[in-house]
Amino acid sequence: MMILSIGCREKISGASMSRRRSPFKKAAITAALATSAFVLCLVGTPNAFASGAGSRPSSKWIIAVQPTATATALSDQAKELESFLESKLGRDIEVLFPTSYAGVVEALRYGHAHAAFMGAWPARLAEQTAGASVLLAEVREVMVDGKLGEAPNYRSFWIVAPDSPYQTLADLKGKKAAFPSPISTSGYVAPLDKLVSEKLITRPVSGPADPKAYFSEVLFAGGYPQGFEALKAGQVDVTVIAGDVPEKLFTEVLAVSRVIAEQGPIPSHAVVVSKALGAADRERLASALLELNAPEHRPLMRKFVSGIFVRFERAGTGHLAALAGMLDRTGLEFAEKK
Repeated sequence: MMILSIGCREKISGASMSRRRSPFKKAAITAALATSAFVLCLVGTPNAFASGAGSRPSSKWIIAVQPTATATALSDQAKELESFLESKLGRDIEVLFPTSYAGVVEALRYGHAHAAFMGAWPARLAEQTAGASVLLAEVREVMVDGKLGEAPNYRSFWIVAPDSPYQTLADLKGKKAAFPSPISTSGYVAPLDKLVSEKLITRPVSGPADPKAYFSEVLFAGGYPQGFEALKAGQVDVTVIAGDVPEKLFTEVLAVSRVIAEQGPIPSHAVVVSKALGAADRERLASALLELNAPEHRPLMRKFVSGIFVRFERAGTGHLAALAGMLDRTGLEFAEKK
């Protein structure tokens, strides 16, 4: 979670942090400059951590949140979350929304951010490159065996039209496929891993596995609904749907399609903490966040974690283990959108 003084926030308002939804950018000069601005600003902030794993935290903690709504809509809710955590932890808390995951990872790496709410793939990146640790996992509403349930992980499914002649993924060589996004864990990483695991494609010596090596055309539709529309319109032969989409969409899609393969488990969002945060403070933070599991806080947390948040549960490195395997087999690397 990230905390910045007002002066620092002004310095980097055009670089890496603001109270608004995060755009993704490819790891290029712009992202590097934004990350540098973020880290340098924190170094100059009196309330920030000093560098090094042995540093002691100040009285103020920084909490970074990947928002699920606009900054304007979240402004008042951020104050509510800050006040709640301040009452439980006895120190100043500031919640801010990064515009770059690269900035979050670097801040965690150098101990300038105490913790962050992150999606599974960026959280794995923070584990690998920043020495950060998973503290809590999100339990969310997901579809399990066609019914709405609660779990810290879920599955995704390859689907075809109900009258499609294709029965398995092996039947789809040279056909057209749609994925929601190249940075979707459930919509791209896990399905690509399925192709690799079934030896339908091979990861090259250099670079990641490429679905274009198997399909004649690959479309990144922009989301699960768009991929489904492309399938219905006959623009593609196969697409993917995930068990963490809204129940109404999942039911609608499965009613007029046919599942030919599935993959998972796919981990949910996580609370990740810096290596500079000591064991005692990690426990205090975990205890405070677990109190947000009370039903009256669920609407608030659905704005900060995901729209299907149910509660937090204690977790560790095992939460991201399945994803780590998928990334190893596919060779995929997280790249933020321009």
